[in-house]
Amino acid sequence: MKILFTAMAVALVAATAFAAQFIPPDLRETALATFEPLPFTPALTNNPITPEKIALGKALFFDPRLSSSGVFSCNSCHNLATGGDDNRETSIGHGWQNGQRNAPTVFNSVFNKSQFWDGRAEDLKAQAKGPIQAGVEMANTSHRVVETFKSMPQYVEWFHSAFPDEADPITFENVANALADYEATLVTPAPFDAFLNGDDTAIGPKEKQGLALFIEKGCSSCHSGVNLGGEGYYPFGLVEKPTADVLPENDKGRFAVTNVPEDSYVFRVPSLRNVAITAPYFHSGKVWDLRQAVAIMGTTQLGQELTQIEIDRIVAYLHSLTGKRPEIAYPILPPETPTTPRARS
Repeated sequence: MKILFTAMAVALVAATAFAAQFIPPDLRETALATFEPLPFTPALTNNPITPEKIALGKALFFDPRLSSSGVFSCNSCHNLATGGDDNRETSIGHGWQNGQRNAPTVFNSVFNKSQFWDGRAEDLKAQAKGPIQAGVEMANTSHRVVETFKSMPQYVEWFHSAFPDEADPITFENVANALADYEATLVTPAPFDAFLNGDDTAIGPKEKQGLALFIEKGCSSCHSGVNLGGEGYYPFGLVEKPTADVLPENDKGRFAVTNVPEDSYVFRVPSLRNVAITAPYFHSGKVWDLRQAVAIMGTTQLGQELTQIEIDRIVAYLHSLTGKRPEIAYPILPPETPTTPRARS
């Protein structure tokens, strides 16, 4: 009997290993039914992208004078030198306050259907306005932002160049327009995109096995489309509620936006692009290990205890989503003038 049980256990392990190693012959066709490769030119609704607006938006993205303290820029929480985030559980803002949620990456965020974990901003333009005015982040006002950039002749010239049809182009609306245009350029084509576009050698056998498992297990039910997420809203804990440290009870997610009880602990599905370099994970930022994050998603969202082999394969696939980041030259920003509003502590 002992020999029988041992043989059964060996057979089960072997079967699991075989399943994890199997690569379906029609894998690309199956993947293309769920995912899309990154497009070459993102588009923004009612906000045409121009080189002048991109250049202005880049300067604004790196300018700490968007904040009332003169300390925090967009790049502070969405660091383009790392993963487009700040590698912290939650970000530090005005007065060294900690924010409530983990900062999502700005890379490829143009492809999200909405912005923020709770989806309260419909696009990048709406998102740009939020942190500037949030007391826990930049703690500034729209009026003071306009006053700041009108005080610097170089910015006046740049705004007129970016918005040539406007007599008075330095507006808070145009600050958001320019930021959105620049952020729309922050896309990171990855080996997985090359695979979707027909290059069989772009990802290896282990990554392909992980992709097959990712689809088979149901991960792609939520993490789909061009951004492998960013499109829908789902409860965190669809099958089994995670522990309170991973899912803090005082953050009910989208409920704060809709005030609908069914939206309690519902969050926008995050994009998985560059997930291997954007730890920590989840809106709480409490999980630093990608393998652990995959295991948690297996139990909480799929109701499955993934094996170590399956986790290894899926993580290998997720690494194929790490894309080529654009080379960023730090902009030289205009100097302040005597009329520039002074920083507030």
